[in-house]
Amino acid sequence: MIPPGELGRDDAGVALRLQAVSVAHGDRLALDGVDLSVRRGERVALVGPSGAGKSTLLGLANGTVTPTGGRVEVLGVDPAAVSSGALRALRGRIGSVHQQLNLVGPLRVVHNVNAGRLGTWSRLRALRSLVRPLQVDEARAALERVGIASHLHARTDRLSGGEQQRVALARVLVQDPELVLADEPVASLDPARAEEVMSLLCGLLDEQAGERRTLVVSLHDFDLAVRHCDRVVGLRQGRVILDVAVDQVGEGARERIYDLTPDP
Repeated sequence: MIPPGELGRDDAGVALRLQAVSVAHGDRLALDGVDLSVRRGERVALVGPSGAGKSTLLGLANGTVTPTGGRVEVLGVDPAAVSSGALRALRGRIGSVHQQLNLVGPLRVVHNVNAGRLGTWSRLRALRSLVRPLQVDEARAALERVGIASHLHARTDRLSGGEQQRVALARVLVQDPELVLADEPVASLDPARAEEVMSLLCGLLDEQAGERRTLVVSLHDFDLAVRHCDRVVGLRQGRVILDVAVDQVGEGARERIYDLTPDP
């Protein structure tokens, strides 16, 4: 684990950096002067109440949100300062897991898994794969790792919610990204299933090519964040109010993040 105080000293080792970043939506600041660095290989949990800025921060990291002020650097690239082609290439290095999963229900599982390759495939190759799936063995291997290889050719919308969650994880596996952004990936799951999915996600990222992938995940469950991540970054009203290694989380951390007690 890398102490937060050491972050930013080695630019080559930084996966994500925000410097004095603000994002405004009209008169409202979704993020307000945020400074944050995430080292390669870290697992960082963003925690805080709804509207704290967690999803906005993840949007900055994948280039779908443009900062109003400050600078964002993702895998050495400023998403707001590059061409559309360079931005597409950057997104090919970033995997995403969403609460809604973003799967196409009527398609076969193999097609949804292969969607992880769209950042590197040409449009023609992607269209060809819709007619006759390409790289089927790799898709099957990814599904095997998440425990549902037998569903390779099943319609995705006929799977259970837990099985669809595993399809989304297999999609990330075939993409083999350097950075994974997960936006409330377990919010709709019961506690036991949430624990299972977080364990599976973190385990798969550890396995990838023998190198630990970077994970930035937004979570409502504070205890889940502490069990599975290296750092907890607490957000409230668009500001970072806590940034500590999980073994340094104090008794009042949860209360401070969720505004259950006054700031000191």
